[in-house]
Amino acid sequence: MGAAAVSKRDPFLDVVRVLAIMLVVFQHWLVPVLGWTGTELTTGNAYATPGWWVLTWVGQVMPLVFFAGGAANLLSLRTHRARGGSDRDWLSSRLHRLAIPLLPLIAVWLLLPRLLMTLGVPVQPLNVGAAVVGQLLWFMAVYLAAILLTPLMLRAHKKHGLSVFMVLVGVSVLIDLVRFEGFGMAGYLNALFVWLAVHQLGFHYAAGRPVSTRGAATLAVGGFGVTALMVAFGPYPLSMVGMPGAPVSNAGPPTTCLIALGVGQIGLVLLARPVIRSLVARPRAAKVLTWVGARSMSLYLWHMSAMVAVAGVWTIGFGYSTPTPGSLAWFAVLPLWIGSCAGVLFGLLRLFGRFEANAPDPLTLRPPMPQVMLGTVLVAAGTLGIAATGFTPGGSLVSSGAATWAAVVLGGLAAARYRLPEISVVRQA
Repeated sequence: MGAAAVSKRDPFLDVVRVLAIMLVVFQHWLVPVLGWTGTELTTGNAYATPGWWVLTWVGQVMPLVFFAGGAANLLSLRTHRARGGSDRDWLSSRLHRLAIPLLPLIAVWLLLPRLLMTLGVPVQPLNVGAAVVGQLLWFMAVYLAAILLTPLMLRAHKKHGLSVFMVLVGVSVLIDLVRFEGFGMAGYLNALFVWLAVHQLGFHYAAGRPVSTRGAATLAVGGFGVTALMVAFGPYPLSMVGMPGAPVSNAGPPTTCLIALGVGQIGLVLLARPVIRSLVARPRAAKVLTWVGARSMSLYLWHMSAMVAVAGVWTIGFGYSTPTPGSLAWFAVLPLWIGSCAGVLFGLLRLFGRFEANAPDPLTLRPPMPQVMLGTVLVAAGTLGIAATGFTPGGSLVSSGAATWAAVVLGGLAAARYRLPEISVVRQA
């Protein structure tokens, strides 16, 4: 998928990735419906407003994040190999680029809830905020799995082409069938297969196969058309994000619907590719893209912390409750709400973005490939554990679930960074 052979760094992919992450951030700030009773924080979702589900078809852009990530991973690996680099060094570099920005977030949120509790902040809203911040880390766990599998999936792509994508789609459909037959936990397997399928589509773009305007339009119409058929005649809900009280979610865990939606969204961005490339050619736009792109993971990691801080001040401090979504009052307060969240996030990026923009070189000690792979698995497992438990301050700091999973993350980074000492066995005569 591409208009021509893709260079080792495609600004189109950078724009798609940055804009998709920024839309994720905006959506997360847009949808909370908050209320404060004086003792309890109540939460709702603006997408529950009748008819607003249609916004999720363009607002749920995680497929674009994985599409751009798949293309970028293939281009990066191909360039690294062309320069004589090993897959081990590539994997280690990718792991550290993702995981290093996570460390300050973990450190802050292991300590912050307990500090705020000692200052008299009510426990219930603290638990809500600490859980929400941790939940976002599911993305890092799945994306690390996709990175770990990239060399293997690239070999499969070279040998079997589009068939690999079709097999992944077929597996995700089978998992959906099992899930909807009453085995709900089976659906979590699609957290890998759905996103790996969309990640695989990025390989086809990075391979430089040309797609005409008509072809891109066909992808858009076909993808959104199949999505519409799936929700009209299948067991899939209309909303592409999770809704409060809904028995089934297309997002948590993901369903095959998100693959179809992703195909439609990919078609749209390919149609817009000439406009996007002309936009990034402007010096000011290129400068903004470079700054944000160097901090894209930090942007994702810290945006909910910014919102939690603003929500805490507004609700607990000033008794704010979100107006009815869609009302004049809601639209009137929305710019101030988004602006407040953006201002806090900008401050957090100035403070913590350097951990990503200036990540250290992980290749000095060059541990063997199995050790780097083990480290990647451990970091992914640790982030998934934090996503499941959140940063809620239960028990002591040392015994809390988040602290345990944080130790797994640190152990994974250590395994991927430092060569383990060789142990020699000396036989006694």
